[in-house]
Amino acid sequence: MIHRPRRLRATAAHRRLVREHTLRTADLILPMFVREGLEEPQPISSLPGVVQHDLSSLRGAAREAAELGLGGIMLFGVPEEKDATGTGGVDPDGILNRALREVRREVGDDILVMSDLCLDEFTDHGHCGVLGADGTVDNDATLEVYAEMARQQADAGAHIVAPSGMMDGQVRVIRDALDEHGRTDVGIYAYTAKYSSAFYGPFREAVNSSLTGDRRTYQQDSANSAEALRELELDVAEGADLVMVKPGLPYLDVLSQVAEASPVPVGVYQVSGEYAMIEAASANGWLDRDRTVLESLLAFKRAGASSVLTYYAAHAARLLRERPDEFGEYL
Repeated sequence: MIHRPRRLRATAAHRRLVREHTLRTADLILPMFVREGLEEPQPISSLPGVVQHDLSSLRGAAREAAELGLGGIMLFGVPEEKDATGTGGVDPDGILNRALREVRREVGDDILVMSDLCLDEFTDHGHCGVLGADGTVDNDATLEVYAEMARQQADAGAHIVAPSGMMDGQVRVIRDALDEHGRTDVGIYAYTAKYSSAFYGPFREAVNSSLTGDRRTYQQDSANSAEALRELELDVAEGADLVMVKPGLPYLDVLSQVAEASPVPVGVYQVSGEYAMIEAASANGWLDRDRTVLESLLAFKRAGASSVLTYYAAHAARLLRERPDEFGEYL
């Protein structure tokens, strides 16, 4: 045989020389939950190892994320009170905006501070927007609220806002609102292809969701992939600085298509259900947890993601930093 591909797999040095994709801690973004009224972190039962932070523990975790060299943190607020229009999301003293201010004071520009821009955590019906008379989400009325949320989050210190509601025109409205507010420096990380998915279950616990019904009228149908490219074209035209596919592993084909077509950096969200599956299988001894974590993250890079939102961000960074002899194949 002339062709023996195994020659280039013979030693770690061979494999390192020809490795096509690698993980960097700077590729990873850590989602973090902060809950109003807490005096100490509250564990999330369906996400072992993940907590709802109080403001003090959030500052500490943000500082640790910066020291680990993570690319960013994404903040989600969990208010004590909700209402039909999600007024807590636009309140300058609401939990998310307070958290943004405190985190920016703690980390400055040492790490990118990102904020979820959506109403689902703040509405008593749990939907991502304002409901119309017929009980469905009113797209255009919701956009007006998103514009004010963007202004408030920018003033509170967000480097990047991340609209996740899948409202038509959301990126354009947010870009205009920020620019008119004098905040041309604040970026937009658009949830471009966010699917209506069963993999969000544990997240609902993390944000104390009060969702009634489902979100199929505005999140993407999991049967579709070409639709994601249309959403990509629209978001880029409206001013998105980065775009995202969510969930991750069940939609690697979509991620690959979006990454190939996108003129701006593409990210992916390894969502709560993906995390919970790895944790459950590992707890039962069915998977090697650490290798499974890093292999799953590498899959996103191979599919074209330049950044990955994952609840494993800090853990993965520690593995790569503290155990390079064992996990150097991912570097």
